[in-house]
Amino acid sequence: MKIKRRMSRNGNDELDITSFMNLMIVLVPVLLMSMVFSHTTVLDLKLPELAASADAAQPSEEQQLELVIYPDYMDVNYPAGTRLKRIEQKDGTYNFKLLSLVLQEVKRQLRESGIQKKDIMVLSQADTDYQTIVSVMDTVRSFKAIVAADVVDAELFPDISLGDAPAADQVAGVAE
Repeated sequence: MKIKRRMSRNGNDELDITSFMNLMIVLVPVLLMSMVFSHTTVLDLKLPELAASADAAQPSEEQQLELVIYPDYMDVNYPAGTRLKRIEQKDGTYNFKLLSLVLQEVKRQLRESGIQKKDIMVLSQADTDYQTIVSVMDTVRSFKAIVAADVVDAELFPDISLGDAPAADQVAGVAE
């Protein structure tokens, strides 16, 4: 004996998607929370301008503002090779707050002398930590200032050049 089954085709069958919706409600937030949002910052470096002749390059080099990073301290030099200020490490880390204050004072004095300087040469040892170099670049580029009750980034020396620092025993022309 055969039993025939008939499928009803009257269209009253409904699709139950409740369990699928519950899965999506849980899965979407979990996937969004596990995403890694990356933030990439680009630091612009300016190369020093090449002079047309060797005579023209000499005065420019003498008036170069330098920041030399050593393992235990940083030297701010102006003109190149003549120390203005030595900034010792504080509790085993570089004192970026004091560096910012020194550079603000240098910028003010240069402006009072009629010199509009925007470039600085950052010289570091071969084993200087990458994060230290980036922190120095952030510090020499700008500082936080209050203008009309708002905190803004005021410009210090945005045109940064990088180079190799001389050995600590080769430093001449010390005036403090």
